This record gives sequence, C-alpha cells and structure tokens, in this order.
Amino acid sequence: MRDFQFPGRSPVRAMNGMAATSHPLSTLAALDVLRSGGNAIDAAICAAAVQAVVEPQSTGIGGDCFMLFCPAGTDEVIALNGSGRAPAAATIDRMKALGITTMPTFGPHTVTIPGAIDAWCRLQQDHGKLSMADVLAPAIRYAEEGYVIHDRVAFDWVASAELLEKDPHASDIFLPGGKAPKPGDVHRQPALGQTLKRIAAEGRDAFYKGPVAEAMVRRLNALGGVHTVEDFAAAACDYVRPISTDYRGMRIHQVPPNNQGLTALVMLNILSGFDLGGLDPNSADRFHLEVEAGRLAYRDRNERIGDADATAEVLSPLLSAERAQHLRSHIDPNKAMTDLPDPKLSTSDTVYISVVDADRNAVSFINSIYYSFGSGIVCPETGVLLQNRGASFRLDPSHPNALAPGKRPMHTIMPGMVTREGRAVMPYGVMGGDYQPFGHAHLLTSVIDFGMDVQQAIDSSRVFYQDDKVVAERSVPEKTVAELREKGHDVISAEEPLGGGQAIWIDWEQGTLTGASDPRKDGFAAGY
Repeated sequence: MRDFQFPGRSPVRAMNGMAATSHPLSTLAALDVLRSGGNAIDAAICAAAVQAVVEPQSTGIGGDCFMLFCPAGTDEVIALNGSGRAPAAATIDRMKALGITTMPTFGPHTVTIPGAIDAWCRLQQDHGKLSMADVLAPAIRYAEEGYVIHDRVAFDWVASAELLEKDPHASDIFLPGGKAPKPGDVHRQPALGQTLKRIAAEGRDAFYKGPVAEAMVRRLNALGGVHTVEDFAAAACDYVRPISTDYRGMRIHQVPPNNQGLTALVMLNILSGFDLGGLDPNSADRFHLEVEAGRLAYRDRNERIGDADATAEVLSPLLSAERAQHLRSHIDPNKAMTDLPDPKLSTSDTVYISVVDADRNAVSFINSIYYSFGSGIVCPETGVLLQNRGASFRLDPSHPNALAPGKRPMHTIMPGMVTREGRAVMPYGVMGGDYQPFGHAHLLTSVIDFGMDVQQAIDSSRVFYQDDKVVAERSVPEKTVAELREKGHDVISAEEPLGGGQAIWIDWEQGTLTGASDPRKDGFAAGY
C-alpha cells in the first residue's frame, strides 16, 4: 500500500467492468459502452475512436492497431494484426531512383496503408455486441462539437508545431490561428467527423473504397507518393497465432512479428535467470540488468524482425531457454557491456487501451500513427492524418525488414496479456515507440518480482537506452544514477517522460478488477 502522505494515486477497484486509457474522455466513453450493454471489444473500439479525435498526436484512423483478446477471461488468446502494408509500387529501386538511400522519417514515402479501420470493423463484426454507429458516436460528437485540449496532449502538440507547419492542411486543422492549442482550448475536426459518420453508416468500405480512399490517394500522389486506390481496397487485417513465454509461473503473450513483442519476451527470458526480487526495485543493480537485457534483446530485434515467416520453427529458437542462457552469459552484474552496437532506439507516441467487462472478456488494444502527428500529411477532404509507419523499413534488400511491395514494416506498438492457470489475469500495455519492450519488462517485473500493485508498477521510475546512453527519468534516485555510472554506463536525464501505460488486474478469487493508468499521460482507469 502506498504512503498517503506522498503525492500519487491509488489503483482503481471495481467488480463489474473497467477501462483504462491515456485520456479521460476515452476512458469515460468506454465505461459508458460497458454500462449500456456493450462488451470489452465494443468499449475498446469506442475508446480508440475517441482518442483518434482527442489525442491526434498519438493516434488516428490513418494509423494501425494490434489486439490481444481473451474471451470470457480464458487463456485462449486471440491476436489480431491490424497493421497496414506498403503500396504495391513501393520498391527499394524506386526509392534509390529518387535519391533516397535510407527511409525518411516523414513524408509520403513513409505512409503505409492504414489498417486500423479494417481491424475495428472486423473485430466489431466478429466479437462485438453493438453496431459501429453505436461505438463511433462519441468520437463523431467530439470531432464535430469540439473537445477540450488536455495538458499532456498540449505538451506533445506544441513540440510538433514545426512538422505541422510544413503541410498547409495539417496547419489549418492542427495550428488554428497559427499556433498549437493550449490546455483548456476547445478544438474541432469537422472533416474527420464526416469521415467517421461515413464509416459508421457504411463500414470499412467507406474508408477503403470510394470518395474517402480516392481523396487520400490524390493527396499522397500530389506529394510524390506511389499509392493507388487498389492499395487501399486491398487492405485486410489478419488473425495471427500469439507468441508467449513463461515468467515465474505467469504466461506472457505478445503478437508475433512483424510486431516487436518478441523483444519483450526475450528480455524476460534473460531476466528470469536473475533473482530480481532480492534487489531494491530502484537500485542500480535492477536497472543495470534491465538495460543489459534490453541491449541484447534489441540486437536480436534489429537483426531478425520483419514481416517474415512467424512460424514456430523460426521463433522457437529465439525464445528457447538455451538462447536466453547464451544471451544472459554476456551480462556482468557489475559492469556494462562494451561490445554491442548502438541499437539506435527512439521514442514516439501511441495510445494503449485496457478493458475488462462483466463477463471477464479481457482486451489489450493499441492504436497508433507512429511518430507524433505521424507523417505530418493530412487529407483535407477527409480530415485523415496519415501515419509514417513505413519509416521503419530498411533499404537493404537482405534485411528482414526491407521495403517491398505489399509488405508490413516492423512495428513498435505491442499489446500485452498475462494468463495463469487457464485464466486471463492482466491485459496491459506500455506506450513509447522503441521503449515499449523496456516498458513491458519493467512493468511485469515490478508486479511479479517486486509485488507492486498495478498503479505502483506503472508509476515506478523508468530508464531506457538511447544513443549509447542510459536515459533516466528525474525520479530515479541520485544514488542509483551514480552507481550506474560506476558500472560503466553513461547516464543522462530524460528530456520527456518515458512512455505511458495502462493495466487491469483480474482477481478471480475476490471477483474484482484493479486498474491503473500512467500519470505521465492525461488519462485514468475507471470501473463500476
């Protein structure tokens, strides 16, 4: 239990249903869906749609999503890959002919076909109880009538003003009066509201065929993109077989590649060989092991993960005990490794949503446009802001993540699910681009090894590894920073909070739910 004389928040506790998101309007909309008879799938889609309006720097209908779902709280984990593909005309040779030798971060060549709407509609059809019109209604209302800008949203928004200024349509919508909105300002996106209305009435084809798709293609082509209406019409999500590993008797589930969830499982396999529970959770010893495990796991990610064959024959060796022991043997508990390449990691924006309903359907849902405000490109007729997920492609044809027609890029966004003894016990996720495997490992070890409740685990101080340096949040104790330096780490202070996160713990014996949301964002958990 936390010390109530210090700032902080308690976890939220309820018996029926619960939602946890990074934005208050999203959490409240999801809870309204649950209380009006919708299930966890309905609520998650509703929450994602609301955030696509009110948290536009982090997500949108021009982006992608992934989901893990445990029906009725069983350990039958259903995984859905809702990530989009490169256009059919996108080739390495074409990029090189344009003088592009590495994938740009922004612009039309980074825009993969958005997968989120196809995934939402498929999930609603297969597992939802309500209609798309029902679950999209709150998002439509906020887009048309307006929403209040929250503080963390404003913090991120102003940092992207330079990107938004480069696109006149993005500037018109997102820099009203030439400036980023401030906390407390009211913002509207009427064109996006009309597009959402079309989807609510006509389903996925309203987005991928006809006037909306044609307008997005025209906008991209005008900027030099190679997208076609056929690329949009062919968009399709896939149910995939989840991957998992055992950690201290818990089963940790992730979406397989092209998703980077494998990286978190490799980190946990490495850490399972250390007695973390015997350490101080804020100690240099704990953070050192986390950093070193991460550096090794990210090397595997950078060399091996792409839109490749995610079969057991390919993935099992990477998740084997033998592989974990081999990687673990390189870690000196007292000294930082000096022979690993810089994994070249960065942080970015995402929204993660955790929902459990009265029937204990458990949903772990993540939706993103990648970097803050994605590609920076807006289609003015539709109000759709397009993602820049293709920025992660490589232009080396021998690399697993090489650009190719119709190929999905390696994805950073990764929902997590924990099961035990035949039941789901925690849908969870941590946002932050490349930081996410670090965040998953940190959250899970805080709960499982250190016995923290989910809010304490999400609140706890974080570190990351970036530009060959350990990046530490300001809450990391000075003594810990000094001892990390003694171990050979170059430690710097984080300029921004590291990620965000949500989780809901299911207590089957008591029949209760315990939820948490990250104070690094604007949101909260709520239940009834």
